Amino acid sequence: DAIPSADQIRITTSLKSQRGSVWTKTKSIFEYWEVEVTFRVTGRGRIGADGLAIWFTEEQGLEGPVFGAADKWNGVGIFFDSFDNDGKKNNPGVIVVGNNGKLLYDHQNDGSTQALASCQRDFRNKPYPVRVKVTYYQKTLTVLINNGFTPDKEDYEFCAKVEDMALPSQGYFGISAATGGLADDHDVLSFLTFQLTEPGKEAPTTGAEIPQQDKEKYQEEFEHFQQELDKKKEEFQKEHPDVQGQPGKYMPTACAFVLSADDPFETVSDRELRQIFEGQNRIHLEIKQLNRQLDMILDEQRKYVSAVTEEIAKRGAGVPAQQGQASETMHRFETVVKTQEEVIRQVTEMRNSMADTLRLISGAQHPGSVAGAYETTQHFNDIKEHLHVVKRDIEHLVQRNMPANEKLKCPDLPPFPSCLSTVHFFVFVAVQTVLFIAYIMYRSQQEAAAKKFF
Repeated sequence: DAIPSADQIRITTSLKSQRGSVWTKTKSIFEYWEVEVTFRVTGRGRIGADGLAIWFTEEQGLEGPVFGAADKWNGVGIFFDSFDNDGKKNNPGVIVVGNNGKLLYDHQNDGSTQALASCQRDFRNKPYPVRVKVTYYQKTLTVLINNGFTPDKEDYEFCAKVEDMALPSQGYFGISAATGGLADDHDVLSFLTFQLTEPGKEAPTTGAEIPQQDKEKYQEEFEHFQQELDKKKEEFQKEHPDVQGQPGKYMPTACAFVLSADDPFETVSDRELRQIFEGQNRIHLEIKQLNRQLDMILDEQRKYVSAVTEEIAKRGAGVPAQQGQASETMHRFETVVKTQEEVIRQVTEMRNSMADTLRLISGAQHPGSVAGAYETTQHFNDIKEHLHVVKRDIEHLVQRNMPANEKLKCPDLPPFPSCLSTVHFFVFVAVQTVLFIAYIMYRSQQEAAAKKFF
């Protein structure tokens, strides 16, 4: 049921009980390899089925019951399973399953009894194509995935890793997909294969270059198919003049379809989803930047606190005459701690407010709701206002606990050119607390929020 075109291959259309696959015609003889696959899985429903699979097997899988390919394969399959067969609410997910040519795939349990490694990732209906990088090097298989939330092609996240995995020395690469009672469009945009060699070693000559005669044969087959495709398009347009000019339409017949990659129009629901994902992308990038800054602040804070603590301990033990100064310093530290508790209380209130906002956002993200985009924008503005309120409260607490004419005078430390003031210490702690709590909240809500949109 696969439908190839000039810029992609639709492995299965969003029709029930479809199967499709694409396989290499020649075996790969790479000892170590890496593949990069770009695909889209799109559907109108909140739940899709069945899924897509990336293969490296000793023989071509052809058609079968395992995501459109044959069972009892000898090699490895990386399955992108959309449907939750076992009811454990762990789908969509990515599952790595190996086979020696004798095992039957356990569909009812989503392969959980046979999985060598897995991760839970939602790869359906993403604003950008999903990218997967599968690496096999020195008997270690690693799977990285780009969820399609950002246009950055290198924004990969770790998904799964299998060590001590023995694969056939030669095999076929393939990709397949299938639908069941529910259906999605499974489109593959690219499938790139690379040979990996150990550092310092030259890549061996494979001698597997396709002969010029075969190249010409494949080119003629492609041109012939392209001509047939154009003829079928023209026939369909003649038979269905009422749908001419309407982009993105296809009919549920064997070969009658119209593909349009350049759709100049955008529906209201598509625009809302695009705006939501772009906002999430910006938040994701900001959180990453804040995380890096937080690490720097924590390092500086550890250095300053360690230096001040050591100096206070030395002076308190060696110079009894300065006990009063040490007591004053400790008193100021207690004041900072109390102020920190007040900041935590303010941040807790902000967290509760943000949780309410997230619940409202999740209720407004239904395709077709024109008011959803406006309410989403208002909720993000409310979050921004809460952050400004917290900032003002922090400044107020600093002014209340630290008189304007009073500046903390740190003891002279010969080994250090300067010492940490209370204001700087308080600012570091406050910023650390706010950023850390915001980061934890974002990470805890990311997966749930992404699912609620669909």
